[in-house]
Amino acid sequence: MKMKAALIYKFGEPLRLEEVDVPDPKPDELLIKVGACGMCRSDYQQMHGYFEAALPTKLPIIPGHEIAGHIAGKGSMVPDSAQLNEGDLIAVDPGWGDGTCENCRLGNTQLCTGSGRWVGFGPPGGYAEYVAVPYQHAIKVTPGQGQGPEFFAPLTDAGATPYRGIKKLVAAGHLTAGHTVVVTGIGGLGSYAVQYAKLFGGGADIVAFSRSQDKLDLATRYGADHVVNTRDAGPDQVQDQLEKLTGRRRADAIIDCSGAQSSISLDFGILTSGGVLTTVGLMSSNVEVPLNLLVGTELTWHGSFWSNYSDISEVLALAAAGKVHNTVTKVKFDDVNENLEKVARGDVIGRQVIVFD
Repeated sequence: MKMKAALIYKFGEPLRLEEVDVPDPKPDELLIKVGACGMCRSDYQQMHGYFEAALPTKLPIIPGHEIAGHIAGKGSMVPDSAQLNEGDLIAVDPGWGDGTCENCRLGNTQLCTGSGRWVGFGPPGGYAEYVAVPYQHAIKVTPGQGQGPEFFAPLTDAGATPYRGIKKLVAAGHLTAGHTVVVTGIGGLGSYAVQYAKLFGGGADIVAFSRSQDKLDLATRYGADHVVNTRDAGPDQVQDQLEKLTGRRRADAIIDCSGAQSSISLDFGILTSGGVLTTVGLMSSNVEVPLNLLVGTELTWHGSFWSNYSDISEVLALAAAGKVHNTVTKVKFDDVNENLEKVARGDVIGRQVIVFD
């Protein structure tokens, strides 16, 4: 049986849309009929070889790691105790660890130091009508009213990655009343980060940063107390805005969903002494930070990579209960390349998802 799929054949070139064989699931795998696959900036970066130094890829490859769909088949070794049956709606945990390293044993399979894999970055991903998934990484979803695969697919990365990052800020003790928490980069990830900051903020002032007024408007709808347009603004101008809005010139905590050099520089320019920054974005390959500031004012900088099974499960539960919202635009499979260009330019409000007719 054949299926539609989009493949990377050569870095720097558009995806090729082809018909390929539907995968045969291994004994411990499920065959998933893809209902929706989120379109992430990292898909565009992958097409242009951004990850090759850290994660060499054998081409051709089917990208796509934000996957939700229905079980269409089961391998012979999928246990009944997993309670995963044909027709069930599932979301895919993208980080497939080898199960043997310390990180895997702690549940952080996305940080596997052994022979871990990431769907769409080796194993064929969700830019196809079907995908084979180890049953251990299929998360069963009980949808709320009107919620389908297109609602849940982006939550496996865009929704779950900032959730993990916000949990680091919560653990640092800065999401409390009287503190200022900044969410910078209101794109696919930042719109969720605003919601989590509000949910777990303990009364802190939540301030959204973006260079786009449309994205700031979205942040306001999702619970930001204040917004700041950072286009062409330096640390002094941003501090003036913070003081006007919150009465404080500096931020206690920042989650950076961009990862651009300019954004990171601004973060360090406005953090208060003892403040904490969590970075989840990967727009720039390298950034420079002022070491004297990092040390001399005792700042804490967390990297936060993707999310684990538990993080994703918690986000899916919040979403199914109506406590997390998203802005989703459906994209036809045949239009995938032109819409990836929109993602790369930052022209997308919320998340685009590929759907198949």
